Amino acid sequence: MTTYADNTVSLVADVGGTNTRVALAGDAMLKTDTIQRFRNSEYPGLESVLNTYLSENGNPDCAGAAVAVAGPVRDGRGELTNLDWSIDTETLARVTKGENVAVLNDLQAQGHAIGRIDASNLRGVVDGQASENAASLVIGVGTGFNAAPVHDTPGGRYVPPAEAGHANMPIRTEAELRLCKYVESAHGFPAVEDVLSGRGLERIYGWAASEAGHPGEKSAADIMAACESSDDPIAEEAVRRFVRTLGTVAGNLALNHLPFGGIYLVGGVSRAMTPYYDRYGFAEAFRDKGRFSGFMRNFSVQIIEDDYAALTGLAAFMQARRA
Repeated sequence: MTTYADNTVSLVADVGGTNTRVALAGDAMLKTDTIQRFRNSEYPGLESVLNTYLSENGNPDCAGAAVAVAGPVRDGRGELTNLDWSIDTETLARVTKGENVAVLNDLQAQGHAIGRIDASNLRGVVDGQASENAASLVIGVGTGFNAAPVHDTPGGRYVPPAEAGHANMPIRTEAELRLCKYVESAHGFPAVEDVLSGRGLERIYGWAASEAGHPGEKSAADIMAACESSDDPIAEEAVRRFVRTLGTVAGNLALNHLPFGGIYLVGGVSRAMTPYYDRYGFAEAFRDKGRFSGFMRNFSVQIIEDDYAALTGLAAFMQARRA
């Protein structure tokens, strides 16, 4: 086990709805050999996860700590949207004994990683001419959905928080209206996250099955497997609908934020959809904005395939705070 001098490393943690990733960082660099993944269902809360990690890594005397949570953050307290966990800066300081602590939204952490991801971990989805020093946009699709703009300013990088997944899902066609009503009748308010997430794919499948006159359910993993093997046309329709809806929403967000520096898709579901973006017309849906369709060619879209990008972003964020 590597030991570290006091106050030379920071603890960073990316808390999702399903898993928590924890690591140590120093000098803006993530120490990749310290990364550990914890399944949230096996722990009563984040404090116990962090205590376990620190104990297993020699209880280092941390200079600081930063946690990214998949949920809203306000006044130093983060609440997970899809898990009954919360964390605040006071608890984080007590657990880690760090003096410099912060709680961020998970998409904010991803935003701080932009420009620090190795090119081998970037995969193009939509071509466009990215401009240096322009705003970027990170869109996360996994257990939930969210987005965050990224701005580089003379005072440093600024990534404002948002809860984009809880806005209304888009409706333009009769089919989209029927999907909206299906989601609303089964789950209440029809938000973007209710169709663009792991469980959202399952809901689209349920709707597509009912539309086909064969009501049924499948897990997200089974839907993806069936689409890959081409043995379930309903699964293929569900994935097609998912991809095109994501294209529409990403296009809407592009117009909201004008990310001429590029758009980056993150999260496990975003990555799982990689084989289908071109096949099912993501770019077409992304650019389908009427008289602004040509303007949409200004924006590039890439997938970040680095599962630890949020940790990289937290490491950079902590270094910036110490500078």
